[in-house]
Amino acid sequence: MRKLLTVFGATGQQGGNLIDYTLSNPELSRAYKIRGITRDPSKPAAVEFQERGVEMVKADMDDEASLKLAVAGSFAVFAVTNFWEKASAAIEIAQGKAMADAAVAAGASLLIWSTLPNVTKMTDGTLTGVVQWDSKADNINGDFEFAQTWNADTRIPLIDIKDTGKYLAPALLNPKKYSGKIFTAATAYYTGPEMADTWTKVTGKKVRFVQIPGGTTKVSLPPEMMRILKDSLGLIKDYEYYGPTGEREVQWTLEQIEGKASTWEEFVRAKEPWFEL
Repeated sequence: MRKLLTVFGATGQQGGNLIDYTLSNPELSRAYKIRGITRDPSKPAAVEFQERGVEMVKADMDDEASLKLAVAGSFAVFAVTNFWEKASAAIEIAQGKAMADAAVAAGASLLIWSTLPNVTKMTDGTLTGVVQWDSKADNINGDFEFAQTWNADTRIPLIDIKDTGKYLAPALLNPKKYSGKIFTAATAYYTGPEMADTWTKVTGKKVRFVQIPGGTTKVSLPPEMMRILKDSLGLIKDYEYYGPTGEREVQWTLEQIEGKASTWEEFVRAKEPWFEL
């Protein structure tokens, strides 16, 4: 008898890709039936999953009653929150606690939490204002500059979000072995110039890495995001994205997954075209 895997954020990137991977993986699809949680089951992505056999359930992370119904009968729960939806640490913490409490109350055997390192603890209190940070490469303009606030030597871990299921499959297939374990998901660490060089290689367009002054961006951001950006400038440079032990933890994680994680070059090739003037 298949066990129930409940996935929050089913129409988002992480949740959606976990569902897609589980459906397409023979071993996981034999082990689990899937319930997808969304605030809007009428979304095209939700409808498509329902047509593929996923039970789509409406729930709101701010509504504890709906969460209890959403996770009822679950063996495994994948939980994820979106800080920038309301830009409030207090709200995100409350949402996470509510999902965890609901999973415990439902008797779930496995809770998988999508998270980031606690920066205050990781830096021994040196950095206390980093609530959330954004590592996506979205500061590209018509001059084909990859503009970031970190310097050229800083190494950033990258992940193809479509690999979400690969990273979670070991815990889903062997919950006892991986109980309490942290999977530090990334393919490898790359510098800004390495990322830019790959874009150049794949697209044939010249892309160069540009470091912009700390606390500034080439796009307009809300004041709260600008404050967090300024507070987080020293994090990646001095402590690395996943902390000083992150690279070793990434390697351990890669050794646990089946198959090969997508490289940055493979991701860039798959997402062509990038630059259309």
